[in-house]
Order: sequence, then structure tokens, then C-alpha cells
Amino acid sequence: MVGRARTVEALGGAWRAERMADPEISVGGARSRFRTPLYHQIYLILRQRIADGDFGADGLVPGEQDVAECYRVSRITAKRALDELAADGVVVRERGRGTRVAPDAARIRVSTAASGGMDPLIAMGGETDVSVLGFDYVPAPADVATALALPAGSPVQRAVRVRSVEGAAFSHLTTHVPEAIGRCFDRDDLAATPLLALFARVGVTPTSAEQSVSATLADAVVAERLGMDVGAPLLRVRRVVKDEAGCAIEHLVALYRSDRYRMAMTLSREPAREGRSPDAVESVSSRARGGWTATGTMAE
Repeated sequence: MVGRARTVEALGGAWRAERMADPEISVGGARSRFRTPLYHQIYLILRQRIADGDFGADGLVPGEQDVAECYRVSRITAKRALDELAADGVVVRERGRGTRVAPDAARIRVSTAASGGMDPLIAMGGETDVSVLGFDYVPAPADVATALALPAGSPVQRAVRVRSVEGAAFSHLTTHVPEAIGRCFDRDDLAATPLLALFARVGVTPTSAEQSVSATLADAVVAERLGMDVGAPLLRVRRVVKDEAGCAIEHLVALYRSDRYRMAMTLSREPAREGRSPDAVESVSSRARGGWTATGTMAE
């Protein structure tokens, strides 16, 4: 009994503290403003914890009673959440042995670093499989035209791709490239070679990039392509790549499954200078080291 109580406490201590501080969280544990069913909210929380390795590679996952007590839901709701994890191959449920992390649940995961040169991005492209779902030339949308420093409506190459590792899709990529560069390669080239490598092959050298990272939810199209539920969390990366002359050569919007992709970031802090907050984090492109540091602020 003591062991199970500790399991429940470890599983839900932080969540219960949030619940007590937030009146919009109901007795069942769901935020009242959310329409996602309770069982699916629990499913998403447990799936993320499994992806983060909280239960180990072949660890025991809390059972129906523990989950029900932690999130203050019925045992039927807890069972449905665990059954959904099992149906997706994330856990294995066996009578008498409990619920365990599936052998391959946390194995397929791609990671990259926000510090470092362009080479890791090229390497990741070469080590994963790609499906080209769309390839055409379109008038540049307003935000793309601005990012690429092109007149509004200028023709650009648009490509939509899905990247996978060992048959598991993890990213949905939409790129726009100025027409003059895009005409140097075709759809088959893009299916066989990472875009950054194609640039180098046609005499364009990607040297730096400006990148922002945020969160979003999967719409119906992206959810189907990445094999996930509509409304599931995604990591959204917007990147503008530039050449040696500082000219923009690519606008990218990448959507990553948060359970299969992780981005590591190195932050550095410098002494305060006049007119600059001591909590600022400076972004520097270093030709000597080929490295980047993160941009933003450390203020919480």
C-alpha cells in the first residue's frame, strides 16, 4: 500500500499542486475550458512522460487504479487512457504483469542541437527518409516574400515533405525557395538529397539561419500525414536560411511530433553592458567555430 501511494504521489504531485492553484481545473482533472475528453488528456500526458523516459526503456507504467487516483477520474476513464496507449503500441498490457513501456516506444527519437553549424542539419536530412508530397511554383505568400526579401507575389518553389525514421514519421516540412534557385533542381532531386545539400551542389552556400521555435496543434491534414490525432501537440520551427552574402535562400516551416523529436539548446550569459539587460542571450554566428548560440531572454 505504501509503495502504491508513493507511485501516485510521484505521478501526480505537481499536477495536484497546479489543480489547487487553478480554479478552472475540475474535480476530474480536466481544465473546464478544454473540450478534449478526460481519457485523452491523460493519454497525452502519459505518452509524453514515456517519450521523455520517465518510466525507463521497459519500465512499469502506473496501473488503472493509480492513474484513477492521481487524476481523480473513474477507473473506466483510466482504463481507456491506458488502452489507447496500448492500441498505439506505446505500452504493453498483460494480465498479472501490469502495464509496461513497449520495447520500441522510446527508441525512435530524432534530436538536433540549436547550437552548432549547418552540418548537423544536413546530416539529419541524410540519415532519415523523405516523402515529397507536393512540389510546385506559386506566388510567394506575404510572410514568405518578406522573409526572402522578394516583391509580393514573386514566384517561388514550394515543396511539402514528410521525414521519417525507421518507418515512423516525425516531421512535416514546408519550404519556399526563390525561383532562380529552385529551378536548379527538381522533385526527384529533393526526394533523394537534403535541401541544404542541394544548395551546395548548385553553387549556393548556406551559411547562417534565423530560427524561431513555438508550439502548435496538429490540424487534420498534418495529423493524418504524421500518424497522430487532430489537436495533438507539435513543435513548430520557422527558419530563414541565408547564404554567404546574407541573402535569404530558404523559408522553412517545420512541424515536429513532440514524442519523436527533441531540440537541445545551449544558452550563454554575458556580463551586462550599457543599455542591455543582464538576462539577454546574444545570438552570434561564428565563422571560426561554425557555431550558433541561442537568441532570446532568460527572464522567466
